[in-house]
Amino acid sequence: MRILLTIIAVLGSLSVHAAPASQESVERLLIMTKVESLMDSVYLGMEEMMRQASKQSTQGLSLSPDQQRVLDALPGKFVAVMREEMSWQKMKPQYVQLYCETFEQEEVDGMLAFYASPAGQALIDKMPALMQKSMDLSQFLLQSVTPRMLTAIKNTLREADVSHEK
Repeated sequence: MRILLTIIAVLGSLSVHAAPASQESVERLLIMTKVESLMDSVYLGMEEMMRQASKQSTQGLSLSPDQQRVLDALPGKFVAVMREEMSWQKMKPQYVQLYCETFEQEEVDGMLAFYASPAGQALIDKMPALMQKSMDLSQFLLQSVTPRMLTAIKNTLREADVSHEK
């Protein structure tokens, strides 16, 4: 009798696995969480960071107006390529597949319920500003640590007896 109950329990546990997330529910989740517009804000932030980095890297250099024009155009060109190659239309099927492979239907249903709530909507609405502030903070912190990182690299190269001056 025990053996029969054990076999039934084992067979029952094999068939009780969670259902994978459906493509339709994942697509609803991606729409609800405004992933497409979030990607747009990331591209805008990336372009602005590149502009700031370009200004910093050319600070103190005397550039001709043509050189400055070319450098000023680079961030926009870079982001245009990113937007084309990584457009939402191209990325959406891959995102849907990743979500379907990663989450179970019950989990997606829970996320849909959360993002439909006032707290979830607040998170969605405030995420772009939070990401921008986070990128600004990271850039600020990176500026303060960069000199120390460069010194560490130079010291390591010197210690390893690697030099461009040979």
